Amino acid sequence: MPTAQQLKDHVIVCGYGLVGEKIVELFQQYHIPFVVVEIDKAKADYLKEKGIPTVWGDATASRTLKEAGIEKAKAIAIATDDDAKNLFILITAKSLNDHIIIATRANNDIVVNKLKEAGAGFVAAPNKSASDELFRELSKGA
Repeated sequence: MPTAQQLKDHVIVCGYGLVGEKIVELFQQYHIPFVVVEIDKAKADYLKEKGIPTVWGDATASRTLKEAGIEKAKAIAIATDDDAKNLFILITAKSLNDHIIIATRANNDIVVNKLKEAGAGFVAAPNKSASDELFRELSKGA
């Protein structure tokens, strides 16, 4: 696998929790070039051992996103479980690459509009998605 500095038109995945892990699995399955930015050193080392291009650092920092190749990246998937951090990463990414496609998650419905106003092209609200799916299933039998 290429290093982050060798990538072009890739996707930066910020956060390798449950959501980030699933995103990476799909990118691997469909051969989409990506690099993970992970703040947890042990997790970052583990990913590197598995051959996954990874940058250890805080994705809110310009330096970290630059190390992940933000200037040459096509898109960024912001998958941390902290809404304020996701917004800060989005603003930082947009300041470094004005043309980048941004997809992020929001844990609180109130933040969805703020993320969109800040430049997110897509905002996933896992809690809302889950409740909508449960409602659809339960209302079928009602």
